[in-house]
Amino acid sequence: MKQGWQKAHRTGRIMNFLRFIFSRVFLKHLSIAIGITILTVSVIFLFLRIFTRHGQALSVPDLTGYSIEEVDSILIERELHFQIVDSVFNMNAERGSVIDQNPRPEFKVKKNRTIFITINAFNPEIISMPNLVGVSLRQAGAIIQTAGLQIGKLTYVPDIAVNNVLQQKYRGNVIEEGDSIVKGSEVDLVLGRGLSDDKTAAPDLVGMLFEDAKQKILDRYLNLGALIYDRSFSNADDSAAAFVWKQRPVYNEEEEILINLGASVDVWITVDSTKLPLPEEIELP
Repeated sequence: MKQGWQKAHRTGRIMNFLRFIFSRVFLKHLSIAIGITILTVSVIFLFLRIFTRHGQALSVPDLTGYSIEEVDSILIERELHFQIVDSVFNMNAERGSVIDQNPRPEFKVKKNRTIFITINAFNPEIISMPNLVGVSLRQAGAIIQTAGLQIGKLTYVPDIAVNNVLQQKYRGNVIEEGDSIVKGSEVDLVLGRGLSDDKTAAPDLVGMLFEDAKQKILDRYLNLGALIYDRSFSNADDSAAAFVWKQRPVYNEEEEILINLGASVDVWITVDSTKLPLPEEIELP
């Protein structure tokens, strides 16, 4: 009798619970709770989207070559900012133009990010000309590099001091030690070639990186002549990866071609790897 009463009591409680769950009051409160939860989650995601700028990453534009006014206009449209962090002098760039930037072009950033730029100085740096007269061409090259200058044209004249510097010139005129000169300028050198008509072998430049080829030309006491670019170049930055695919005078492995000291070597450069000479096949024993 007692067990039957307990069973009936439990059944009644379950039925009351089920009636409560399906009652209008419970369903109404449940709907309100679900609505509040959805609204709260939506507000949180909206808040995060606004303050983290989720999904609003921008590509940094390439600012190289633009003036400060142009940079300002470009970045305002993208809601970005800029700050000048340095200035250096580059003779091959417009004064006041951007020559470097951080972050790099195409890097993804969020709005209001600051782009740090380096501009080309309006006034070049002036330095004192070092003394090169009386030293060898190799020593002169080291001195010039340390001073921030470059070796320009080499001219050879009959003199007992072979490959020693006899004169140093800037823009066609003799420049003395201590004279002011723009940093990065080319200094032309007059060198002795001995009392005989000395010659040197034409170097093998084909397949070499352009920068290495220039040094090899200098090491042979020659000058870089015409520089011919092919159609593979898209911008000036490609020069860093360019290699020589043709030269004049040509290099002959079987018969050494001799040319006068100070003669010019014309080179054709490319970034098209298909123009690289194919390696010779190796014969197996």
